[in-house]
Parts: sequence; C-alpha cells; structure tokens
Amino acid sequence: MQKFDEMYDRLPYEGAPVRDHYQRYAQWLARQPEDLMRSRREEAEVIFRRVGITFAVYGAKDEDGAGTERLIPFDLLPRIIPPHEWASMEKGLVQRVTALNRFIHDVYHDQEIIKAGIVPAEQITKNAQFRPQMMGVTVPNNVYSNIAGIDIIRAADSGGNGEYYVLEDNLRVPSGVSYMLENRKMMMRLFPELFSQNRVAPVAHYPDLLLETLRASAPPASADPTVVVLTPGMYNSAYFEHAFLAQQMGVELVEGQDLFVKDDFVYMRTTQGPMKIDVIYRRVDDDFLDPDVFRPNSTLGCAGLMRAYSAGNVAICNAVGTGVADDKSIYPYVPKMIEFYLGEQPILKNVPTWMCRNKEDLDYTLAHLKDLVVKEVHGAGGYGMLIGPAATQAEIEEFRAAVIAKPDGYIAQPTLSLSSSPTFVEAGIAPRHIDLRPFVLTGKEVQMVPGGLTRVALKEGSLVVNSSQGGGTKDTWILEGPRTRTMSQSQLQGTQSQTQTAPGL
Repeated sequence: MQKFDEMYDRLPYEGAPVRDHYQRYAQWLARQPEDLMRSRREEAEVIFRRVGITFAVYGAKDEDGAGTERLIPFDLLPRIIPPHEWASMEKGLVQRVTALNRFIHDVYHDQEIIKAGIVPAEQITKNAQFRPQMMGVTVPNNVYSNIAGIDIIRAADSGGNGEYYVLEDNLRVPSGVSYMLENRKMMMRLFPELFSQNRVAPVAHYPDLLLETLRASAPPASADPTVVVLTPGMYNSAYFEHAFLAQQMGVELVEGQDLFVKDDFVYMRTTQGPMKIDVIYRRVDDDFLDPDVFRPNSTLGCAGLMRAYSAGNVAICNAVGTGVADDKSIYPYVPKMIEFYLGEQPILKNVPTWMCRNKEDLDYTLAHLKDLVVKEVHGAGGYGMLIGPAATQAEIEEFRAAVIAKPDGYIAQPTLSLSSSPTFVEAGIAPRHIDLRPFVLTGKEVQMVPGGLTRVALKEGSLVVNSSQGGGTKDTWILEGPRTRTMSQSQLQGTQSQTQTAPGL
C-alpha cells in the first residue's frame, strides 16, 4: 500500500528529503532539544487541564455515573498546508456545502432529485434523520447546514503523490472547532518565534464569522437579532465547546429550561424579564429539541419550539432535519448532487464506496471484509466500524453476520492509508496518521477561516483519529498566499499579542 507523509517525501524519516513548505519549520525543529519539547508538552497539558479543555467519554463511567473527563492529547508539531493546496480545497468545500444545502432544501420541498431518479426515494423517506415535520418549511436563505464540518483525508495515489478525499460530511452539530482555536493559542504561547518566522494564516476570527453567520440567518423581521447557544448541559461531551463559543461570541449559553414559547415566539428567562430570541445555535440533537413533537420525555429542549420555528419566528442553526444529508448512505450521492444542482464536476473526490443495500455491492463487501473498512450508516465517533486489515477473524465474522442481517445499515470503503505527519510521541518524533476537519459557515454567503482541526491517531499504525478512540489533535497551519490573507499583518500581530498575554492561556 502506497504511503504519503505530509512533511517528508518518503518513510522512514531518517535521511528523507523535507517537502518545500516544511523547510523552514524543519530547520527550526532540528535545533530544538528533546527535553525542551517534552517540557513544552507538559506545560501544554497543565494549561489545558487548568482551563478545562476536556471532553467526556460515555461508557467509561466514574463512581457517580458521570462520563469520564479526559484531555484530548495535543501534539506540538503542526500540520502544514501550502497556500495553493488550501485554495483548491476551499473551492471544493464551498462547492460541496452549497450542493448539500441545495439537496436538503430539495428534500423538504419539490424533491426534484428523486424525480430525476438520482437518489432513490426510500433513501430519504426511510432515513432515520428525515423529519417529515420539515416538509414545506421555509428556512432563512434556504440554508440548512449553517455550520458544516467536512472530514478530509489525504492518501497516496498510484504515483506516490498525495490526493485529498472527503471522508465524511458532518452537517448536524459538528464539533471540534474550539480545539482548533485553542490549539493555535497554545502554539502561540509555547513557540511565539514560529509565528514571526512563518506566514501562518490566522484562525482567531472564527467566532466573529460564526456570529455573523448566525445573525445573517435570523428571521427577516429581526432587525437586531438576539442569538443564544443551546446546550444539553454540563454533562455533554462537548460542553466545553458550547461554553467557549458562547463566551467568544458574547452571547448567552442556555439550556432548554431557560427558554419558553409564547404566541409562537421563543423567549429566554432573564432577571430583567423575558427576552425574545431570534437565533438558536443548537448543540442538541433533533429528537430532544421539542417534547411536543419529538421525544415527549426530553428535558433538553423547549416545548413549542417547532411551532415557533415553523411559523418563521425563530431560526435554528443548524436546521431541524439537516441530518438527512450527512447519513453515510447519502454520502455516495454527493458527487451527483454537485452535478445536478450546480452543473459542475466535483473538485473534491469521494472515497469509493460500496452500498451494501445493493446486492452486487453486498456480495463484494462480504467477499472482501478482511480488506475493507465497513461502517454503520448512522455510526459516529469511530464506533460501529470494522477495519478489516486490523480486525481478528472473530471480529470479521461477527461483522459479517451484522451486515447480512441488515445490509442497508452498512457501507464499505477501501482501506486507504491516511497520510502521516510527524508527531511527538513517547519514543520521539514518529509518523502518525491524520485527517482534517475544516469548518464551513453558510449564512448569506459561504466563508471559512483558513485551516481546521487536524486529528491524529496516536497509536502506531492506527487509522482511527477520533478523540473517543484515543486520538489527539494538532494545530493546522495554512501558509499565507494572496488568497489566504483574510486579515492584515498588523491585525494578525495584534491578535497574536493579545493571545500570548491572555490570562490562563
């Protein structure tokens, strides 16, 4: 299997040439004593723990029944992407997210893509994330996924060069952007000299773009929209991120009990009396948003919310029913969506995918389980997945039985060798597999900060980067070119200065 490394043009690292865009960083890294790097890693862990940058792992329970709080391991060595690669990726991301939003609107309105025979009707109407309550409902700007996290991998092609693929579309409540921002702050604190030596595009303005996107998504009658972040509460695995983004945007963090509906408008309870809410950035799944419509026993949402939403009096970002487009069984159709809605060829490729609901694909999958990655269409977080080459025969046979029992619940893909990146592990600097999650914001326009969350599989040889499976994260550097200079150099330096002196960070 061909392998591709982001920094070096071959493996192992010893004596391997360094890629052009890593040259300056490689020269700096060669001058750093290993004990200094270890002390910096310890410093980062202390600060992350002090600030409370943790996530909860459900299933690993402590004595009182709460999820176990863990730090997401932070790697000191950044992942670097040259400007021309980012420019192409950015175009591909805008194209893809635009088509996906068109698709979701079509699903809940005219369903032209079904009539054209491109996507089978049952793939939508029988989809667990399809919400019949959204049929005919108008959402601001016809945008359903205002915040999208698109998972991108790079794998070696037949010539040994790296090629980007979209692995997954996360369109409901994508998480991880807080770690992108905190990783950058940490790198600026630990290694300020790197940011004077390298032209790294900034990401610190993401909360400003997010707030701009949310306000642009308010109901048309809202002159000065009030935005809140709706969280399931402090026991949610991503609660740190919910609180962090609310604080960074300067808006209220609320739980369902803080809201109520009157006359088809949503209000927040405050010490000064009720305050009308125009936009809810929800980090709560559809099923828990409104006990009058979905789960009647849910205490995480607000009774009557869907009534106010359907009346057009409040915006929910991301929209209810958005998950119909990020199901893994819909993923294989995205290239055809781009052609159908935009009349364009896809810029970013899909990973080749076998849909086990089709007999030929099922037969191929069952015959090649030991070579494939097989996923549940509703799986997430690295769960419900078989990596054939790393599985035991018993695990393969157990998965075979599951696929045979419910073939429409699974897809299969080739075992691509994710690109590796130098990572500072206990044994020193070694290659570890990575992916990238850029965050795409869509309001009245599509925009994003240059970069994203790079996740790294810290276990040697592992292809699973999810934090719930022991993965870590890296800072992602997009080197600046004419198209990535979204802030002036003086603004960037000012941001860096403020970050380096911020209390606790």
